[in-house]
Amino acid sequence: MSKITTKECQNVEHKRSWQDEYLKWICGFANAQGAVMYFGVDDNLEVYGLKNTKKLMEDIPNKIVNSMGLVVDVNLYEQDGLEYIEVTISPSNVPISYKGKYYYRSGSTMQELNGSALQQFILKKMGRSWDDITNDRATMEDIDRKAVEYFLRKGIEAQRIPESELNSSTEEVLTNLRLVDDNGFLKNAAILLFGKNPLKFFPSVRFKIGRFGKDEADLMFQDVIEGNIIQMADRVMEALQAKYLVSPVRFEGMQRYETLEIPKEALREILYNAIAHKDYTGPDIQIHVYNDLIEIWNEGTLPEGYDENVLYNKHSSKPRNRNIADTMFKAGFIDTWGRGYKKIRDGFEMAGMPMPKVQNFCGGVQVTIERTRFMQMSSATNNGGNFGGSGGSLAVVQLSERQRRICNTIKDNPKVTVEQMASALSIAKRTLERELSALQKMGVLLREGNTSAGHWVII
Repeated sequence: MSKITTKECQNVEHKRSWQDEYLKWICGFANAQGAVMYFGVDDNLEVYGLKNTKKLMEDIPNKIVNSMGLVVDVNLYEQDGLEYIEVTISPSNVPISYKGKYYYRSGSTMQELNGSALQQFILKKMGRSWDDITNDRATMEDIDRKAVEYFLRKGIEAQRIPESELNSSTEEVLTNLRLVDDNGFLKNAAILLFGKNPLKFFPSVRFKIGRFGKDEADLMFQDVIEGNIIQMADRVMEALQAKYLVSPVRFEGMQRYETLEIPKEALREILYNAIAHKDYTGPDIQIHVYNDLIEIWNEGTLPEGYDENVLYNKHSSKPRNRNIADTMFKAGFIDTWGRGYKKIRDGFEMAGMPMPKVQNFCGGVQVTIERTRFMQMSSATNNGGNFGGSGGSLAVVQLSERQRRICNTIKDNPKVTVEQMASALSIAKRTLERELSALQKMGVLLREGNTSAGHWVII
């Protein structure tokens, strides 16, 4: 049996016969990048042949145009006495449905679009994004002027907004940012970026941060960061620095330096990405902090065809929320040339740390950061022993009765202060401080976060 030369790939399909169920495949291809389908050819590219080709040459285009309004090219070919049909489907610039349902070809699968995915798809086909939709429940009274002024100051500092704009009214600023429609209604982006209480309109404008022990079931403590998203990254960074991350202290002469364990600007860039590209119809942004790694997750997968390798190299910017991205660009927070991950890569390379892992996970994007500096400090204080959520060997240490009491107190309340411990254990503060220092040198304790808002970690 003879073969055709065209190989099957994402945009080429081979079917041994025609069946009406393939109409939804044609719908899916039209909604995606288009395709060429061959009927009468099997997966091995062998020409199997069709019967009643004259009738099919009339039926196929008529069924496609009648059920979907699509006009496609249908061609009849013959090879070694066997006839097969080629159907060329061009990508449509409007959403196409088949029997009231929307299909989309993604990779090698045909998907039926529903809910949020369908909404995002239709908006994209219309050249719009979800944050561009107007919200008739919101008024200028729902906008926080302080957030607008914060944005203006940041934009002026970044030299992306002229200094003369500082005294512009709230209405003028939002209009210039195209966050108000022709009828004066606020768009979703305006409420998210500058709202006094965005949760009043959208239930998932939050960052959830959790500190975990061995696994996700071992939650030690948590924070929920709420409010407008233009200031969200600042609030999250404050919480992470105060309670969740370690800042090793070093001295150069008489000067004291504290350097965050994660490259600060690279971490901020990761947070900006999570905020700008989040699907705000889905759940909250989540940060899981473990002993050995940090996971930052936001709803909404990477653009089609994008993965970690693409992101860390030269690529085009494809923002999910165009208005949010444009405003954050003007504030100096993000770039519009797809260079954000280059900044992340440069920051981690300069710090000598492994690149964060980026992947689609559970309907969103997850960035995983290894806590190498935390691990190094833990290992150093542990006389060479291994430490981390993934297991390892620990040095065996002998504790005094007082040291065991201190550890038990910390187990009950990792955020306990020195003053509270001294009072509860009836120990002089200076004596307690010496014991805590000894426990840290022995590799039993590690202080995470700052003095006022941090906590103890028992290694």
